[in-house]
Amino acid sequence: MTSSPPNDLSTRRAQLDALRERIAVCRACLEAGYWVHPRPIYSGHVGARIMVIGQAPGITEVEAGRPFNAGSGKRLFQWLAGAGIEEDWFRRTQYMTSVTKCYPGRAKSGSGDRPPSRTEQKLCRPFLEAEIALVDPALILPVGRLAINMFYPAKLPLREIIGTQRQVDGRWIVPLPHPSGASRWHQSEANRALVRQAVALIAEHVRRLFGGKTATSQQG
Repeated sequence: MTSSPPNDLSTRRAQLDALRERIAVCRACLEAGYWVHPRPIYSGHVGARIMVIGQAPGITEVEAGRPFNAGSGKRLFQWLAGAGIEEDWFRRTQYMTSVTKCYPGRAKSGSGDRPPSRTEQKLCRPFLEAEIALVDPALILPVGRLAINMFYPAKLPLREIIGTQRQVDGRWIVPLPHPSGASRWHQSEANRALVRQAVALIAEHVRRLFGGKTATSQQG
């Protein structure tokens, strides 16, 4: 899915900076007739070992200028805490992005945000693939159906996905459901058990990637 990253870390940093400049001025979705708030939201650094990929920023993410703000972020990091990941450490040292980079606005029904269309996902996909190639994470956590569909068959139900892992292009993929309070999927006990299975898998990778130390102990 992605090409091998350049070996030189400084080169990759410069290329990521250039990529972000292109993302910042992109108006492809607007020109295609889709309303979006053109302020891309992502955070992190080249060399991060873990990458979270969400669906798209929400309005609170735009206001705060960071991914997974407010309630969704609180629940996500509650899950990740079970894998030994502390939120401040993760935000400082790892990478967070989304399938599409700009806030897509509210759904016509007025309930929740509008899911990005397939066209918008296609327009933004080269940016995401470039991020993955340049950051070169060892572990990707796709959060929510749109992100999960990048790595798993779209017709496969979440109950057969959450709690599993697979390798894609040499990277481990461990999916998580969308942590939004509007989602009812993670509110059933059976599905919460699947989330706990996913968190246990993430914990194994955290131990492998960070030398047996939990991420909560790496504050420096």
